[in-house]
Amino acid sequence: MMDKAPEQHKQKQAINKTIKKLVVLVFAMFGFGFALVPLYDVFCDITGLNGKTSTEAASVKEAGVDSQRTVTVQFISRTAQGIPWQFKPMINEVKVHPGEMKLVKFYAKNQSVRDIVGQAVPSVSPGKAANYFQKIECFCFNHQPLKANEEVEMALQFYVDEELPEDVSTLTLSYTLYDVTEKSDS
Repeated sequence: MMDKAPEQHKQKQAINKTIKKLVVLVFAMFGFGFALVPLYDVFCDITGLNGKTSTEAASVKEAGVDSQRTVTVQFISRTAQGIPWQFKPMINEVKVHPGEMKLVKFYAKNQSVRDIVGQAVPSVSPGKAANYFQKIECFCFNHQPLKANEEVEMALQFYVDEELPEDVSTLTLSYTLYDVTEKSDS
């Protein structure tokens, strides 16, 4: 019987060691999951994936216009669930030469009986083109407060950078409109 005591002690040590490893693994997995969102954002910023555009106004570029090349820019919009607004581009697509400044407008109407503050979040497809779509002025830079049944035209002034890869001839700019009334300072 004395032979089993050291064996049981070794088994307990092995089990305790395994439990410690599993606890460390659980904490490591939690930490990785917590860090995943900021890491993904950094990855998208570096690679241009996910179509995220800049949240700040680009400076006006005084370089020339590449009149030898034409790029089609398409506009689509949607509202997030729960925001009773009508939201749409006033033109569905425009043809531009890289470096050429364009102004387009979007229409929004608050179809609710209450005041709502909206925020539009842009995305460009294909994702690799996001870094080349330069917004000079955009309603997406600010919250858009609309009173009940109020309607508004919102401006987007942009250009497509001349450095846009040659294989990209069509960009799609998509906006999703969210209700940020509760988060707004207004």
